[in-house]
Amino acid sequence: MVAGETPTKTDHRRILRIFTPYGWPLAGLAALIVFSSATGIFTPFIVRSIVDDALANRDLGLLLLLVGALIGLAAVAALIQVVEILIASRVGQAVMHDLRVRVYGHLQRLSLRFFTASRTGEVQSRISNDIGGMQSLVTHSAVELTRSAGAVCVSAIAMLALDWKLALFSFLALPLSIWVNRRIGSIRERVTARQQARLADLSSLVQESLSVQGVVLSKTTGRSGSMIARFTRMSWDVARLEVRSHTAGQWEYSLVILLVSAMPALTYLLGGVLLGVGAPVTIGTLVAMIALQEALIWPLEEVLEFGVEYKSATALFARVFDYLDRDADIVEARTPVVPDAVRGNVRLTNVTFGYSAELPPVLRDIDLEIPAGSRLGIVGATGSGKSSLGYLLVRLYDVDAGSVTIDGVDVRELSFESLAGMIGVVTQEPYLFHASVAENLRFGKEDATPAELEAAARVAQLHDVVAALPDGYDTIVGERGYRFSGGEKQRLALARILLRDTPILLLDEATSALDAHTERAITEALHTSLAGRTIITIAHRLSTVRDADRIIVLHNGDIIESGTHDELVARNGRYSALVGADR
Repeated sequence: MVAGETPTKTDHRRILRIFTPYGWPLAGLAALIVFSSATGIFTPFIVRSIVDDALANRDLGLLLLLVGALIGLAAVAALIQVVEILIASRVGQAVMHDLRVRVYGHLQRLSLRFFTASRTGEVQSRISNDIGGMQSLVTHSAVELTRSAGAVCVSAIAMLALDWKLALFSFLALPLSIWVNRRIGSIRERVTARQQARLADLSSLVQESLSVQGVVLSKTTGRSGSMIARFTRMSWDVARLEVRSHTAGQWEYSLVILLVSAMPALTYLLGGVLLGVGAPVTIGTLVAMIALQEALIWPLEEVLEFGVEYKSATALFARVFDYLDRDADIVEARTPVVPDAVRGNVRLTNVTFGYSAELPPVLRDIDLEIPAGSRLGIVGATGSGKSSLGYLLVRLYDVDAGSVTIDGVDVRELSFESLAGMIGVVTQEPYLFHASVAENLRFGKEDATPAELEAAARVAQLHDVVAALPDGYDTIVGERGYRFSGGEKQRLALARILLRDTPILLLDEATSALDAHTERAITEALHTSLAGRTIITIAHRLSTVRDADRIIVLHNGDIIESGTHDELVARNGRYSALVGADR
């Protein structure tokens, strides 16, 4: 399915399987509901006895006994309902929790390819809005359905036992009610799918336009007014769809309400006719029948309303299942390799890679060896394939042909945890959480001590900056680290990776926002603290890589030059031209 496309159908059996782990609590809940419904069958017969026997014969003792029975049944029903709500709430919330975790966990396993084709707001909307929209159905409506269905069955049986002719007359409203509710349910299913898609659009707009960068862009381009207008249009679309969902089929439904409301009066009329012709109908039977009509019709409406709600919820389930059905194209080997020790020798053999079969590959027949403990620089114009090569090393993508190995082991054979422990990555635009400096650093090493945090920050030339802050390492960095400059964010990200102490370090434009003096200081500190580590540096600014043991030049996906800085300058080729342009 194309990213962003809205699924509209789902497998009903699959929805039921979500509840399978909770079979015993649900079985207990069903047993309580059946017992409660079964006890309710006695109520109409007690009412008939009160009218025909106790009241008619002015038997106070019998009246007290029968009234006590009614109160006792009501007390039992109230107690059972409390237990039912407790069980249903716990099971419902557990199901919601499981579904959220399943979706989030599955999304974590998807490759970068999925996220580059998806809007962040869309992903957030499916986890929050779509799963949240199921909550009423899972935690409340399903129990009400079971309870109401039990009440309908008990009432129907009791009505037939009291007087089958009056009972059949009372059932006349059922076919119309069922038809109207099925029609409303089909409409709401279609409208809900469109409504959730529009909510996802709204969520994406909020996420993009109200981020720090989005606000800066809209204010500096004078587009705040147009963004408000765009949000207003989307919000109005959501409101219009909500109105349509709740008003669908209401004219037909009003006929059902009229018929249901008139049924008691019509029953009295029919009872009077039957009494007039000498039929064996008592006043108590009529009173009990009217009470049973109430006990039948309104629970039946609950059952039918659940059908409408369920049809709406299937659109939400379909959107969630759509994400769960996305195949992870980067998967761990069945028997992954977990090396005991890592030297850091990296080898790319005849590697070809492209982001799409419809487009030319961005890397072609790359053959490259990076000895353990060496420093490699990768340079080239924008779009030459530098970052793509880095993505293949850490397996954010898999090669289309060839292989990438570390110490002779194909990265596709390594466990995810082992590969992540081998290579530390710092990108040009590091991601920082809205948390303290220390918490952001500890994302690299959860149990890092304050001394380790400071040591990593010193290597990254960040300690003096943090120490000068009023709260030091407890300073909140702001959303995406917006309280820090670009260079400070890069240094924080570098310190975070240094804490992981990986044998291989991949720096993808990791110092692009630093001034020359700070970059030189960091480079010297890295050479000292990371002696013996394999360091791969991707850079536009050639001063970043001039001290590398080897530099390769990428152009249109090919390695066109390779050597040291001095050797490449002496060749007077593309690298030499880049050096001239960099001055």
